[in-house]
Amino acid sequence: MVKNFKTIALFTSFILILSLTFTGCSEKHLTKITVAEVTHSVFYTPQYIAATEGFFEKEGLKVNFINTKGADKTMSALLSNQADIGFMGPEASIYVYNQGKDDYAINFAQLTQRDGSFLISRKKIDNFDFKILKGKTIIGGRKGGMPEMTLEYVLRKHGLEPGKDVTVRTDIQFSVMAGAFKGGEGDFVTLFEPTATMMEKEGAGYIVVSIGKEGGYIPYTCYCAKKSYIEKNPEIIQSFTNAIYKALKWVENHRAEEIAKSLQSYFPDADLEVLTTLVKRYKEQDTWKPDLILTEEGLNHLMNIIDQAIGLEKKAPYNKIVTTEFAKNAMKK
Repeated sequence: MVKNFKTIALFTSFILILSLTFTGCSEKHLTKITVAEVTHSVFYTPQYIAATEGFFEKEGLKVNFINTKGADKTMSALLSNQADIGFMGPEASIYVYNQGKDDYAINFAQLTQRDGSFLISRKKIDNFDFKILKGKTIIGGRKGGMPEMTLEYVLRKHGLEPGKDVTVRTDIQFSVMAGAFKGGEGDFVTLFEPTATMMEKEGAGYIVVSIGKEGGYIPYTCYCAKKSYIEKNPEIIQSFTNAIYKALKWVENHRAEEIAKSLQSYFPDADLEVLTTLVKRYKEQDTWKPDLILTEEGLNHLMNIIDQAIGLEKKAPYNKIVTTEFAKNAMKK
């Protein structure tokens, strides 16, 4: 009996060691990369689906996300080699190129084609009209950042001149905008999800309008990497793009409830019902770029928005800061 027990114990240990060995081997075969994201939001659903549904792993990647809380900080992380891939508005790559840097950032995949923020009021407004904003103050984010510039673009579309008809505050950091609003700053604030809906649930503010719907098509958020990194690691960039494209198709073909369940591990503070509502809202707004391609027309449209908001001395050449090779290959595959 003792002998049999020892045999079983030895066999069990052998299986355990074998299992650990193969697990270690499979992990070693995954290439580890770091992606710096501009913020953590349901707005970027396909990115997280690529992780939860195993698309990164199937492409041989182990991806670590770091939330830098702002495009300026995301670009800094990329340029200082703290991240391999940056995920932010392409305006950051325009600024870097125009500074004359040799190893500038190149955009290789566009994920979002709308602004993802919502205008929040202190009081519930049933029939919102942009005229209500005249003489009011909006916390808009960092000057020269996509949320702030898109907000100004939308205000101008509705006949309101920022700085004259309405005050847009750009002195409050992106990461503390919600807290500042709760603390009594401003009459309105623009926030991403799930923060906007969670604010509503707390009774601290009310969503009155979607900036994304009002702004229309804008190449809002893209993946980019340094020129040198893309040249040295084209296979990593391709694998990453493949995974994101697979995730886009998965999101396209699944219901909001299924997507929310897959997302939940990335948003543990938001309950499933809230996540489902947010995913549905973003899907209905046609938020995600179906082909990942940042077009020349789209980039020029963005640069016109930048020029209106802060002035742009010169336009960055499309063929320098954009490559469509990886997105096209992902679609072929």
